[in-house]
Amino acid sequence: MASGTGTSGAEKKRATIWEVARLAGVSHQTVSRYLKNNGGMKPSTRAKIERAVAELNYRPNLIARSMRTQRSNRITIVLPELTNFVPVPMLKGASAAAHEAGYTTDVVGLEGGESGRAEGVLSLLETEQAEGVLSFAPLADLADRPEVGHKPIVVFGEYDDNLHARGELADGRPAEQIIRHLADLGHRRFLHVAGAQDWVSARNRRTVYVEAIAQLGLESYGIVDGDWTMRSGYEAARDLPADSGVTAVLAANDYVAMGVIRGFQDRGVRVPEDVSVFGWDNEEVSRYCLPTISTVHTDREALGRQGMLSLLALIRGEPQPDVNKSILFEVIPRGSSGPVAR
Repeated sequence: MASGTGTSGAEKKRATIWEVARLAGVSHQTVSRYLKNNGGMKPSTRAKIERAVAELNYRPNLIARSMRTQRSNRITIVLPELTNFVPVPMLKGASAAAHEAGYTTDVVGLEGGESGRAEGVLSLLETEQAEGVLSFAPLADLADRPEVGHKPIVVFGEYDDNLHARGELADGRPAEQIIRHLADLGHRRFLHVAGAQDWVSARNRRTVYVEAIAQLGLESYGIVDGDWTMRSGYEAARDLPADSGVTAVLAANDYVAMGVIRGFQDRGVRVPEDVSVFGWDNEEVSRYCLPTISTVHTDREALGRQGMLSLLALIRGEPQPDVNKSILFEVIPRGSSGPVAR
């Protein structure tokens, strides 16, 4: 009987960079360049190294690397004070990009507003525990602070102190795509049930809605000031006069859209046969309502990845990557919208 104190036969020694190089048929310097994500490598060479890494299940020894280079190989991601809401998709995208480049990530919630977070970031950098900082919340201006030193900071300010969306997340331009899509289906008279106006995203969607209606020569019956809730959507549909002529409603989010649909259904107004309804955010529930809700999907994971790639470029002294904003939003027509009734 085998002793319980020995090393299990199932355990394998960690693969080395030299073994990866030998299997890929390249030098260990080339593998090192690949792991550092340096440019100028032929696609065929990169593919060979990727296959070898996968076959050997190679993982860089970050502890040993940091001892050799006196670098922590850690990146700190900053949020406002952590609450019940955590932007998991954005963190997932940012962390994946960091890990692919050989870094580990720490997520911290810093309270105290912009100034308080700025001081917290400075303290983190002074401890030498981070190679750089990616903040999804605004920081007081650190550009002229000499104590920042050579450690890069990227402020990808997607949330305010209350974790309200801002920045790219609050882009209202998809509202124009929605209005154009509905106009192509024959709709000419619209209603917008807006979100709470202390949110940048709600204000941006409202502004773009007004501009799109004017630009396309359409009519807006009006704008109802909502508060992101199903109740506000329900009341807007319930109180809409029967002779309003509205055939399409742009709701601030999917929950407001659910309330609008229910409000119309309780009045005997059919969706989408009589009125089309569009939501926003692509909440999971929107796919299982009856009808399913037309909506806007925001690729938060891609947004987090873009923020991290910007920081990695600064750490490496490389040019900033191009940001493709067109991939961040997708208008998704579903069962709650259709051609105008004839």
